Amino acid sequence: MPSLADVRAVTQPEGQLERPGAEHWAGRLYMRRLSPYLTRLLVATPVSANGVTALMIPVGLAAALCVTFPGVLPAVGAVLLVQLQLLLDCSDGEVARWRRTFSPKGVYLDQLGHYSTEAALAAALGVRADGGWDSLGGWTALGLAVAVLILLLKAETHLVAIARARSGRPVVEEVPDGPAGGRRLAVRHGVRLLPFFRPFQAVEASLLALAAAVADALVDGLGGSRVLLVGLGVAAGVAVTGHLVAVLTSDRLR
Repeated sequence: MPSLADVRAVTQPEGQLERPGAEHWAGRLYMRRLSPYLTRLLVATPVSANGVTALMIPVGLAAALCVTFPGVLPAVGAVLLVQLQLLLDCSDGEVARWRRTFSPKGVYLDQLGHYSTEAALAAALGVRADGGWDSLGGWTALGLAVAVLILLLKAETHLVAIARARSGRPVVEEVPDGPAGGRRLAVRHGVRLLPFFRPFQAVEASLLALAAAVADALVDGLGGSRVLLVGLGVAAGVAVTGHLVAVLTSDRLR
């Protein structure tokens, strides 16, 4: 088994985590300090990097399942499972760097894990806002609608690369060179430290769901979950519309 220092040196090289969009705020804040411990154990086993990535999917769906149940304890379980997913998300790339095994399949599984978890969490919140699996109704439908908007928001981003590839244009860097690009990158780095800036991502969504569950317990009802779901619906609608306009008016599709 390699030493922890060797694992850190190989799997977290200088500059690796400073790339635009490379790291979630929770990864920067604490998970990258923990992930080498898991990575050190994984590289001593036959488990592949893609195998670690694939585990993200059932873990994320299990977190969403917890959210469907009323009460604070299921919401705590969802937060812990999402943290486990984040740990796996950190370790899979580290295992790949240690073994030098990179593949499109790993990227595909990683994106599938994030897509399925984030959409499922929104749908699960709708189930909880209705009172659980035995009383599905309008709130569940709203949760499903929010899930669709979240998937659409992600599609708007990733379809840019597809559109450019199919039209024979090169991939565009996320942040352009020059002083303006540097300032924009600095702002993005700062924004990633704000926990609730991106409420649709799994970490933020699970924490918001926990806060809503605590509010439900305090008022002895489902008001917290319902207010959160409505807020997410409004935010998703604004985000989808604004992001679509931004993409269509940017240089990325020219």
